[in-house]
Amino acid sequence: HLLPRQLENHGVKGSQLKIPKKSMEVVIDKYTRESGVRELDKRLAKITRRAAKEIAFGKVPEPAISVEKAVELLGPPRYTRDQYQGNDQAGVVTGLAWTAAGGEILFVETSLSRGNGKLTLTGNLGDVMKESAVIALEYLKANSDLIGLPDSFSEKWNIHIHVPEGAIPKDGPSAGITMATSIASAFTQRKVKKFVAMTGEITLRGKVLPVGGIKEKILAARRAGMKEIILSSENRKDVEVIRDTYLKGLTFTYVNTIMDVLQLALLMQKVGNPRKII
Repeated sequence: HLLPRQLENHGVKGSQLKIPKKSMEVVIDKYTRESGVRELDKRLAKITRRAAKEIAFGKVPEPAISVEKAVELLGPPRYTRDQYQGNDQAGVVTGLAWTAAGGEILFVETSLSRGNGKLTLTGNLGDVMKESAVIALEYLKANSDLIGLPDSFSEKWNIHIHVPEGAIPKDGPSAGITMATSIASAFTQRKVKKFVAMTGEITLRGKVLPVGGIKEKILAARRAGMKEIILSSENRKDVEVIRDTYLKGLTFTYVNTIMDVLQLALLMQKVGNPRKII
C-alpha cells in the first residue's frame, strides 16, 4: 500500500513507475532498519519524486526500477546485513539476536592468549549477556571431560569473548549457547558445522531454555544464508505457528542441554592450521 500512495501523492501513474520484487528487497534490506515502515515510506517517496521530476521535464523513464537504478536514486546503501563467514576459524560461531529493528545474526568470537584464566568480554555487552558468558565458561570447566578437555584447561589461558559491532549495545540471555559453543571450539580447535545458527539461554546445570523473537530471528537466518537453526525444544511451539513460507530452506534442530548443542554444532574435524592449546 505504500507505493500506490506515493504514486498518488506525486501524480505518477502506476504504468509509469513499478518497483519489482528484487528491487524492493534491496530498498528494504540496504536502506531501512526498523520494525515499522516509516523509513521505507521515505525511501519510496524519494524514488517517486525523482520519477515525477523526470516525467515533468519530458523524459520517459523506464517504468520498472532496476536494482542499479534504485541504488542510483537512493545513493550508497545506508545499512549492510551480516553474512555467514564460513567455518574455518576456531571460536567463531553464528548466533541470532532480536533487536528493535527486527532479527539479526550475531557473531560470537573467542580468542585465547597465554595467561592465568582471565575472562574479558567486549562488544558493548549488557549485564545479562556478560552473565551468560560466565555461565557458559563455568559449565564447560565443570564438565570438561565431556568435550575431551582436562580439568585445568582454562588455567593457562586468558579468554577473550567479543561480539562485533561494538557501537551497538547488546543484551539478553539468548546468546548463551552461542558463547558456550564458541569457547568449546576455541579450546578444542574443532570446526563448527557449516551454515548453522543458534539461539538459547543456558543454566549452570547445562539446560537450554527457550528465548523470544523466534520469527524475527528465523528471518535473519534466512537473509544470511543459514540452513540450520538450533533452538531449545521448548521453542518448537513458536516455530510451529510460523507460516511455511518463512521456514522454507531451513532445518530446525531442538535441544535440551548444552551437550546436545556441542554434539550437533562441533565437528570432529579441526580447523586449518589448528593451534596447540592443550
